[in-house]
Amino acid sequence: MTDEFSEAQASVLIGTAEKMIEIWNRLSPEKQASLLARFGTQENALAALVTTQLVAPVKAE
Repeated sequence: MTDEFSEAQASVLIGTAEKMIEIWNRLSPEKQASLLARFGTQENALAALVTTQLVAPVKAE
């Protein structure tokens, strides 16, 4: 395993990050404040959201 992303992995990562930013922008100010209190910064909160998305088990269809 290498430390580099393939094009497909990079595309998924970018797409996920964009979705998380969109979600952040739709959150209420109260929810944003709660996440900021928990994670310290918007970047940390977004990183936590993205990480959760990326490591979530794939749902069987």
